[in-house]
Amino acid sequence: MGRGRLEAFSDGVVAILITILVLELKVPHGSDPADLLPVLPVFLCYVLSFIYLGIYWNNHHHMLHATERVSGGILWANLHLLFWLSLIPFATGWMGENNFAAAPTALYGLVLLMAAMAYELLKRTIIADQGDHSLLAAAVGRDLKGKLSPLLYAVAILLAALDPRLSQAIYVLVALIWLVPDRRIARVLRSGTADRR
Repeated sequence: MGRGRLEAFSDGVVAILITILVLELKVPHGSDPADLLPVLPVFLCYVLSFIYLGIYWNNHHHMLHATERVSGGILWANLHLLFWLSLIPFATGWMGENNFAAAPTALYGLVLLMAAMAYELLKRTIIADQGDHSLLAAAVGRDLKGKLSPLLYAVAILLAALDPRLSQAIYVLVALIWLVPDRRIARVLRSGTADRR
């Protein structure tokens, strides 16, 4: 199978997940700006989850462009990632509908943690299939962001029982870390060299 088909399927799944997210937004009854306050938590969760899905879509796109071929193991690792991403709308809805309560906030973090681990597994599967000198291996280098994110998610899950606001702040922080464009893969694809930061 070519990487184009895998990318198209993954793009379709992410598009559906974003659609499901937006369908969970309920229009308030009333025309007064104060009528928006009850739906504010759901909207804020939507924005955060939209950003996360966008980050995964963007990084997945770049990762596949550094992939030369697709094996059965890569297909299954990709499905594993899509499984965890598919739970984001559920976790988002539960957290938003319950005003960022402890258990929904912890579950949201668990879904993010598992998605991060699945992304790492997909990356390692591609590198194992294509070798330590592949474009992807050269591009990701030590991948500090990829190692830091799961640790932050684990801390956030534990903090949810103490103060869910701390967990939410960590989720926003990780999203901000990943929003800064990572140009390593594009640089490697252009030049064939890597910045190992």
